[in-house]
Amino acid sequence: MSRIAARFAALKAEGRGALITFLEAWDPDAATSMAILRGMPAAGADLIEIGCAFTDPMADGPTVQLAGGRALAAGATLARTLAMVREFRREDDATPIVLMGYLNPILSYDPVRFCTDAAAAGVDGLIVVDLPTEEADLLVPPARARGIDVIRLVAPTTDDARLPLVLEGSSGFIYYVSITGITGTRTASGAELAAAIPRIRKATDLPIAVGFGVRSPAQAAEAARTADAAVVASALIDTLAGSLDDQGRARPDTVRLVLDQVRMLADGVREARK
Repeated sequence: MSRIAARFAALKAEGRGALITFLEAWDPDAATSMAILRGMPAAGADLIEIGCAFTDPMADGPTVQLAGGRALAAGATLARTLAMVREFRREDDATPIVLMGYLNPILSYDPVRFCTDAAAAGVDGLIVVDLPTEEADLLVPPARARGIDVIRLVAPTTDDARLPLVLEGSSGFIYYVSITGITGTRTASGAELAAAIPRIRKATDLPIAVGFGVRSPAQAAEAARTADAAVVASALIDTLAGSLDDQGRARPDTVRLVLDQVRMLADGVREARK
């Protein structure tokens, strides 16, 4: 059983949903990013997404775009992101790690070589925002052969006719993009989630995670109560960005502030179904 499947099975047995937290690799620098990554599981993150910085992040709102810019300025590359995961795995062999990014860097790296190196580093899943279903064979076979889940995105605009095609070859969990538009710009209502999630459940047995707009403990609780997981990204990056000095450098309390927010979000998710 993969780490992702094992984690969701354990949480289901506990009767609660998952908190999936996000950080951009190398934002604002390698050491700060690594400290946040190391601290997230103890703060309450059940799974962790690591953003892979890219120069043209078309699905991301201003918050994540700026994080990617800071990361690239600090020297982020796909190879250095994999090195972060390898370092994390020296201390934590249980927390699932999912890389979230775009197809171009993977193609430049070479998909087969990338999947080989990602599996060796300890990556459990991939979310490739701009990988069309019709071109999934670029990545799904080499990933699957190396035990890496390819997590597909489902949007409010994905109709019933297209949904089975989008979900074909998916594994790990389904990422429900709860709004139309870019990350961090608005939040789906409880009524919208209550209408959307059952429709997706009819098409898959995989856990469903809700992202793109989940910011507060209450919103995370709503997502985890309606679906199987809440994904929080922009809100955590906003906290990090707000802690930086006027030169864009981390302050002594940067890591603590982000991890304190993770704890509050985790409390919300853990209370959601009680």
